[in-house]
Amino acid sequence: MPVVIAIIVFCAIILLHELGHFAAAKACGIYVKEFAFGMGPVIFRKKGKETVYVIRAFPIGGSCSMEGEDGGYYEDDAVERDPRAFNSKPVWQRMIVILAGPVMNLILGYIVTVISLAASPVIASTTIAEFREQSISSQYLMQNDKIVNVDGLPIFSSSDIVYKLQNSDRKNAEGNLVYDFTVIRNGEKVTIHDVEFTTTSGEDGKNGVYFDFRVFRMEKTFGKVLAEGWRESVSNARLIIMTLFDMIRGKYGLNDLSGPIGVGTVISQAVKKYTFADVMGIVSVITINIGVFNLLPIPALDGARFLFLVVESIRRKPIKPEVEGMVHFVGFALLMVLMLVVTFNDIVKLVTGGLNI
Repeated sequence: MPVVIAIIVFCAIILLHELGHFAAAKACGIYVKEFAFGMGPVIFRKKGKETVYVIRAFPIGGSCSMEGEDGGYYEDDAVERDPRAFNSKPVWQRMIVILAGPVMNLILGYIVTVISLAASPVIASTTIAEFREQSISSQYLMQNDKIVNVDGLPIFSSSDIVYKLQNSDRKNAEGNLVYDFTVIRNGEKVTIHDVEFTTTSGEDGKNGVYFDFRVFRMEKTFGKVLAEGWRESVSNARLIIMTLFDMIRGKYGLNDLSGPIGVGTVISQAVKKYTFADVMGIVSVITINIGVFNLLPIPALDGARFLFLVVESIRRKPIKPEVEGMVHFVGFALLMVLMLVVTFNDIVKLVTGGLNI
């Protein structure tokens, strides 16, 4: 059952992305030739009024194929234009169609986050409620301090605090992790430098931080759930971007990435181990991850296609379709290679028991 739920969730995330493109294209009067879910061999095909609907064997992608999407720009005014072709539409309409997919993922991420918070017994704030016994940080921080910044990172939600405390390697002479905190104390903004936390060492030999304070729990109201859902969604989106920069800096490697198999395994494990609220929290992170990733200016992704449209709007002329097509082809090929490597790593971790949450 958990595996079935994981597959359904993953399929829903992908399907909603493609439905975003599809709905925007239809709204702009663009002829959609084929709407496909999945990759690989066709297992279902049905001709609608004008669009062919296809389901493929492997639920790891999809496509919304539009007339005139892949080149064939009309540079010669003597050539008759197809008024319903993608490349015949104004740049702003094409931008809407391209952005609609990832935006739908981000909207879904926010909705699922709200569901997760609504189902949670409590909502954590960013205001310190109490300190544990023998707390080191209590020498610097105070009860009722509202944390607004840690080491230069603006704090939107309690998860931001957790992320920042877990991702630091700055230590003092005693070997304790230290951070710069900015808090709201008695109505004034106060910055405290080198706040100490006790360093712990796990079984893997990696250092961590001992969380020696607790934050207040917010009263759950409809408005607070909506507001906190927004802050949590922004935090998750920002966390994904920061993680990508950490990868570029070499903090994380390919072994830390997960593909469809890894994501499905995480969801299925969460269904067995955790509460409904926790599972929804994980799903929200995954769908926001997909939305943000697709907005990156990487060839073959929506972000790169949008970037080409931005260039077109500036120079008042589209880039030659063969040039754009080659860029996306190379990008797609590299992404497929990356997908194969990540999938292989997921299988190895699954077999060896290294893919756990």
